[in-house]
Order: sequence, then structure tokens, then C-alpha cells
Amino acid sequence: MTTNEFRTDAPSTLRFPAGFRWGTATAAYQIEGAAQEDGRGASIWDTFSRTPGKVLHGDTGDTAADHYHRMREDVALLKELGVSDYRFSVAWPRVQPDGRGPASTKGLDFYRRLVDELLDAGIRPVATLYHWDLPQQLETVPPGDSATDGGWPQRETAERFADYTRYVAEALGDRVATWITLNEPWCAAFLGYAAGIHAPGRTDPAAALRAAHHLNLAHGRSVQALRAALPASAEISLTLNLFALRPARDSGADREAVRRIDAVGNRLFLDPVFHGRLPEDLVRDTAEVTDWSFVHDGDLEAIATPIDSLGVNYYAPMVVAAGTNTSNTSPSSSPPPSRSPWPGAAADVRFRPAPGPRTAMDWPVDADGLYELLTRLRDELPHTPLLITENGAAYHDYADPEGRVHDPQRIAYLHQHLAAVGRAIADGADVRGYFVWSLMDNFEWAYGYSMRFGIVHVDFASQRRTLKDSARWYAGVVARNGLEA
Repeated sequence: MTTNEFRTDAPSTLRFPAGFRWGTATAAYQIEGAAQEDGRGASIWDTFSRTPGKVLHGDTGDTAADHYHRMREDVALLKELGVSDYRFSVAWPRVQPDGRGPASTKGLDFYRRLVDELLDAGIRPVATLYHWDLPQQLETVPPGDSATDGGWPQRETAERFADYTRYVAEALGDRVATWITLNEPWCAAFLGYAAGIHAPGRTDPAAALRAAHHLNLAHGRSVQALRAALPASAEISLTLNLFALRPARDSGADREAVRRIDAVGNRLFLDPVFHGRLPEDLVRDTAEVTDWSFVHDGDLEAIATPIDSLGVNYYAPMVVAAGTNTSNTSPSSSPPPSRSPWPGAAADVRFRPAPGPRTAMDWPVDADGLYELLTRLRDELPHTPLLITENGAAYHDYADPEGRVHDPQRIAYLHQHLAAVGRAIADGADVRGYFVWSLMDNFEWAYGYSMRFGIVHVDFASQRRTLKDSARWYAGVVARNGLEA
């Protein structure tokens, strides 16, 4: 597929390249439920969500959308939508209950059944190995251990992730052709270990920077394990929630604020993975937080093990200004934390609200940010194909008396963003696919069940699934491989 095939066949139709991949995405903890069935161990999100005050209304993922028991019904929905791809995540504690030791046969069997069901439906499975559900036993420091903390700040966690990768690759590698190592390591590191609003709920900026490095290292070790286990034709990727950044004013101070956020939000992951180096300015910015001595010889070479594509998650842009605000957050880190998720930038940066309409999450609707991000990656990573692995919006959807779910705002959001993707392709960005977030309403992390991102409505009391208007609209986009203007 070339990079400039997005075209207009007629004034009313915008066509995507032949072979463009259309999909939806989910995450294990958000949909599976069955939290204590078939030997599944506890994850940090099980612990965090059961801690009073951490999740709205005390919601947990114990049942979620009950996908573990309704998997075939959900794959049938995917087939009805006509998508070519389905991105799901494997729950690490379902495969390795304690994060160490042998794999659970029952856990792997669930994913074998899911993959078989997808293939039978003519849908390409896209497996994400880590979407934030770290086994709790890896986070818990054993009594008498000299370590001050566990989890991702510990180097061992990256090595355990490589072991887990091997188990999953051996089980599914003959049928899964596309693999994503990590989902949004920025969120796992900085919302989980600096801001404390995601599991495991810690507020230690030095630990967050160690976590970010060890997540990068886990990615590299995982890529190496996948390369050893999979056919040469396998596609190996990484999903990052890269930030589209804009200075609030055309001033040197605000541009400097953008640089600081770009360093810890974007380049902390892009530079090691694609260039085998740490951003030098980030090391300077964070000198009062850490000396980076946890980066060992050989780490950056492992992290830079080549991958075949980059997954991009995008929801909204960020407007950045110089100033002081210890509650700094971002459009994808809600609710606002009491501690900053931006080590090295908290004292010098604040965020301004972007103009325009808002989603139920109070995130601005601005598709230009996605275009800006894709064209930046076009320029900085010209030989790396891109996948939009998440894009979507939460609105307060409900079923009307006839059982229908009308969500015109979501349709407008998706249309605008798909048009932006098409514009980026026309301008040379090598975008190969688009995955709506999310297939169905689910457990939305710290918001519990109060926010609905799905194109399929879920009545959590009955677990009834209903296609929203946006699902039917998206099925039409997929069928004609294009947008009606």
C-alpha cells in the first residue's frame, strides 16, 4: 500500500487505500470479568478498584461486560460490523496468576478459543500483551525483600514480562499475525506511579521514571521473545498515546513548556524505541528527581530492537503554557490528580483548555490534533507504518423506549477523525489501519461504569448488547472503505 492513496472518487465519497484495516479495540480488564475464575490471579487493577475511594461508585472489573462468558456473542457482533481486524488484550494474570512460574492452561485456552472464533469469522486477531493488568504479586514486595517497591519500578518485572510473552507466543503464534507489546506505557508509568489515579495508585515521581524505563525495556525484551517464537512474517508493534502539543501563545516560554512535556510524554518512548537513546533534555529536566542510574549497559540496544509498525492512540490535543500547577494532567488522564504525572515539568508547565465542543470526559473534540500527530510521525519516522489503535469518544448514551441507542455526537466525532486520517494519508503519512475505541461499553478505569465509549451499548444489569447508531454508521464506512462527505 502506498502512502498517498486516500482519494475522492466523487464529491460525496472519500476512499481509503485498498487493504486498509478496519477494526475495533478492547482491553481485558475492561470487558472480561470472571476475575476469579479458572485460576486467574489478581491484578493491580483488582486491588486498586477494590480500594475505597479509588474508582467512582466503588465499581470494579469483577464482572465488567462479562466477555469471558459471552465471547462468541461478541465475535458475532464484530462479524456483523464487517471489520477486518479486532484488537484485544491478553490478561497477564489469567496466563500467569502470580506473574511468575508456569502458564495456566485454562487461561491460554480462553485466548485460543477467542482467536479461533475470530479466524472462523474472517477477522484478523491483533493481540496486545499488556493493557495495564500487572499481576498483583509482582507489585507486592515480599516480606524481608530489600527493595523499596515492586512493580514496574523494579527491573525484574521487565524480565518476567519476557517470560510471559514467550508463553503467549507459543500458544497463539501460529494463528495471530499482529502483536502489540504494550498499550500506553506513559499511562502505566505516570498515572500509576506519579499521579496515583491509576493502579497501583502510587505518587513517587522517581519511581515513575524507573517504571517508564522498565516498561520500555519490557517492550524490547518482548520483541526479542516474539522474534524468536514467531514466523518471520509476523507484525510486531507498540502502542503509544502520543500527545499532540500546542503552545498556548507564540512565546518562548510556552514553546519551552511544550518541549518539556514532549520530552516526558512523547520522546521518552519514541527516542529509545526508534533511536536507541534517551532524550538528553529530559535527563537534564529530571536531574533533581533521578540520576538515571537504573539504565544499564545494553538496555537501550534491547529497547531499540526493530518493530514493524507503531500503534497510535489519540483522543484530544493538549494546549501547553508556562506556569506552575501541581495538578497538571492531560486529556487522557482523568480525573484530575492531586500529584503531577509530569516529572521534570510540574514546576514550569500548566495546561489550558482547548476551544470547541467537549465529550462526556470533558475532552475537547479536535481532529486537527490527530492530523498534526500523524504528519509529525511521517516526518520523524518515515519508514514506520502507522496504525490508529485507539480513537473514540465517551458520551452519555442510553437506550430509548424502543431499545435504540442514538449517538450522533459520536458519529460526528468519528467522521471528523477519520477525515483527518485520510487527509494525513493524502499528505504522505503511511497509515495502514484504524481501530475504534471501543467495541463495547466497559469498565472505564477510575470512572467505573459511568463513561461509555462503545459503539455497542451494554446494559450492565442484563449484559444485553445493542448496536448504537454509530456501530451501524461505522459498518457502512467499513463496507465502502470510505467516508460519505
